[in-house]
Amino acid sequence: MTLADHGRAPVAPADVERWLTELALTPDTRAERDGVVSWDLTLDGRRRFDIPVTLILDPTLALVVWVHFAPPIGDMFRKSYRRLLRWNDELPFVKFAIAEDERPILTAELPIAGLDRDVLGAAIARTLVICDQLLEESASWLWIGGHIPEQRERVSRQAGLFDRYADRLAELAPS
Repeated sequence: MTLADHGRAPVAPADVERWLTELALTPDTRAERDGVVSWDLTLDGRRRFDIPVTLILDPTLALVVWVHFAPPIGDMFRKSYRRLLRWNDELPFVKFAIAEDERPILTAELPIAGLDRDVLGAAIARTLVICDQLLEESASWLWIGGHIPEQRERVSRQAGLFDRYADRLAELAPS
């Protein structure tokens, strides 16, 4: 059964681009291949900055929020994989995996049915909050020696996004 059978049109790339504009998110690049469109963005958490994010839209199936969480893992794999599995168990609505190049990725898959600006915005905000929450635990993957750079003066470009979806981010608040 297709979306049209349910009286709903597929989500078009123009819809996603309009939502990104409404959310004040500007893609760095856009690509299209075989009917699948992707947008690369560079976004900020509240504590972690310049996070590479790719949105991948298959207009008939899903939109995937793909966070390039860290460079390829070069340490003891068993320990890293255990950490990713634990995060998969502890964090709702997202999944961690290893890309073909051994890079840890964080994903959120959003089915086309019910997809709108706020579903997309909340998913992006949620992935950025998770990047912030896991900053200390992932520092050794992100920076040589695991030393988090001093960025006290820096302000997140996505502060409005966090404010807009604060109620949907409550499930990620530390208990």
